[in-house]
Amino acid sequence: MKKKLGFWEIWNMSFGFLGIQFGFALQGGFMSRIFQTLGVEEASIPLLWIAAPLTGLLVQPIIGYLSDNTWNPTLGRRKPYFLIGAILSSVALFFVPYSSTLWMAAGFLWILDASINISMEPFRALVADKLPESQRSYGFLTQTLIIGIGTWIASNLPYFVSSMGVSDVAEPGIIPDSVKIAFAIGSVVFMSSILYTILTTKEYPPKNLKKFRENQNRSFSSMFKEFTKHFVEMPLTMKKLGIIQFFSWFAFFTMWSMANPAITEHVFNSPIPLISEFDLTEEVQLAQFNSENLKFQKASNLTGSYMGTYGLSSMLFALILTLYTAKRKINRKKIHLWSLILGGIGFISMYFISNHNLLIVSFSLIGISWGSILSMPYAMLSSSVNKKTMGTSMGIFNMFIVIPQIIAAVGGINLLSSLLGNKAIFSMVIAGICLIIAGLLNLLITDKKTISY
Repeated sequence: MKKKLGFWEIWNMSFGFLGIQFGFALQGGFMSRIFQTLGVEEASIPLLWIAAPLTGLLVQPIIGYLSDNTWNPTLGRRKPYFLIGAILSSVALFFVPYSSTLWMAAGFLWILDASINISMEPFRALVADKLPESQRSYGFLTQTLIIGIGTWIASNLPYFVSSMGVSDVAEPGIIPDSVKIAFAIGSVVFMSSILYTILTTKEYPPKNLKKFRENQNRSFSSMFKEFTKHFVEMPLTMKKLGIIQFFSWFAFFTMWSMANPAITEHVFNSPIPLISEFDLTEEVQLAQFNSENLKFQKASNLTGSYMGTYGLSSMLFALILTLYTAKRKINRKKIHLWSLILGGIGFISMYFISNHNLLIVSFSLIGISWGSILSMPYAMLSSSVNKKTMGTSMGIFNMFIVIPQIIAAVGGINLLSSLLGNKAIFSMVIAGICLIIAGLLNLLITDKKTISY
């Protein structure tokens, strides 16, 4: 029987997620801005993002399986993967904004996302490893609280750095210094927060260490056999949650890849100036380009800052539920249903915004859904799968996250938004519709143990 942990013990084991979310928030808030600065057209942006879901599809199930079958006397089961992912992520984060070409930026995105995934999946499994069933919702909500803090701070970094006097002006096709410094800060925070969790958290050793050692030597063919077994024997609840995840993550991938072009164009009326439309050898046209580019970079700073609101909102959502679930049960199904619907309304409302200050309301609603997505599905899943292979199950569950993102990247976003019109803002409307569908699909969840614990 696992002992119940106190708040600070759960906080320490989850603190590394602060760095992970710094990486994800900087990637999600500013990679499209980097791509746009390097000259990509709006319609091509989602495809450049395909690195993120593809690496998750390949990396997370493998890392989940390996961490299930790892035991290091010094670091434990999950912590070796925290450390490897942190080192690689920190290096990639630092160098991303120094990309001089699209292929370089896309390549760094591949490395960054793969590295973040190496750290992230074991953190999900660690909650199930260390906490009794009655504290699972509490544990995942504490992670969500930390994720919200990281999202808000990281999303505001370029704006904060710019307000301190660092320039948003750069030569055509060059990333501004404000973004470079923000990513450098993110690199340091990523490494530091992961090290904090590694140094303050102990893992439970396997009950039968000798038998566990024998399993550590299993081949990759054994790994694929176990994956196949997991797919064949996948619990019905996991399948239902997978469908909900599909629509949820299609929506958020759409936001990460298209929010910057959509909002800078529709709300701020400051679209990225295309280098091809200017003769930069002419002094007047160069000055006009620089003026429009500065407006775009400033609008992008504010867009990132407003996006950070969803992190702040998710943090408050998680804080309230963390305090509540410390001593009481919750109805996970109803919470997730209404949270996703509210997020859908937040996305759709962007189409009707002319005053950019109202974006706070839109992203606050989106933050409620984000807070729920990061906690409720995992809490429900952990009650319906084999605890001995929790890492593998979490990794396979991740496929329901990355497959919709791959579909969105290879044309799903462009196809669906084109049904409404040719403006980038329609992608946010599609995201809203998807979240509302995801919310209603929670009605499929019927297992009482999954719904409330």
